[in-house]
Amino acid sequence: MALSTNSSPHQSTGINSCDPAGLTSDQLLFYQENGYLLIPNAIDAETTASLLAEANQMLYTFPLDQHPMTKFTNGENGKDHVGDEYFLTSHDKIRFFFEEDAFDPATGALAKPKHHAINKIGHYLHALNPAFRHVTINPGNGSIARSLGFEDPRVLQSMIICKQPEIGARVPPHQDSTFLYTNPPSAVGFWIALEDATAGNGCLSFAKGSHRRTPLKTRFVRRRDEKGTEFVEVNGAKFPSASEVEEPVDEEEYTLGEVKAGTLVLIHGNLLHKSEKNLSGKSRFIYTFHVIEGLLEYDVKNWLQPPKDGFTRLYQASA
Repeated sequence: MALSTNSSPHQSTGINSCDPAGLTSDQLLFYQENGYLLIPNAIDAETTASLLAEANQMLYTFPLDQHPMTKFTNGENGKDHVGDEYFLTSHDKIRFFFEEDAFDPATGALAKPKHHAINKIGHYLHALNPAFRHVTINPGNGSIARSLGFEDPRVLQSMIICKQPEIGARVPPHQDSTFLYTNPPSAVGFWIALEDATAGNGCLSFAKGSHRRTPLKTRFVRRRDEKGTEFVEVNGAKFPSASEVEEPVDEEEYTLGEVKAGTLVLIHGNLLHKSEKNLSGKSRFIYTFHVIEGLLEYDVKNWLQPPKDGFTRLYQASA
């Protein structure tokens, strides 16, 4: 499917994942002004369904024996962000992280079937799983990266986020470059809905334009003793190169981003965005991967370190 130039950037008919057209000028302008872009029908229905089926197959078949039962915690309510060895060594593996609320608080035992207990699967799907590699490494995504100004885009992580029924955790306002810091910041998220995402099951919300007025204040790093993770002050650049920086506002307003399955959402690394807890009876599966500029400094402090062959080149692999 080719890009539509007749519809609004927010509701455009989108780009097929293998279409080399890139973004239209209207879409690029919307992204630059707002810090995100919704591209409906980016992934065709058949591919979307097969990716969802693949995700469910992985959930049903992963083994629990030898699993450390690592919970994905995001640092809210005074709890540490996840940072055990299982998490820190997931850079070149496919690993499964549990929802906190999947466990009985009284006994600590798993209270949900394992396929309904996982928060996310990560972080090397784009290299190790053929289905997710295909939807990540392709000419269409390479063209989008070119449209956004990348010279040497590198895919450094990929995840399936499950947002399980009734227990899918809230994700507080955050900026992706906090967790994937280059100097200067360069991260962009490619977020693909595998199911309809609604206000009821925890869709994304965006603080429009916050990427131009919200500097990165902290970054997520490994502790010096390599035993866990922490947030530290950003000593380098706090905005991407050539950013048009505006004055901050007292309080950000968030816009719901309800989308249909197959929608691609592009998210600027400085944009504040969030999602609420899924209290509904319907899951909200998505697949996301992040791209950084490979020509910029990515240091050893970052929690996620490169595989032995380095982060995946999007252009070369897509050629």
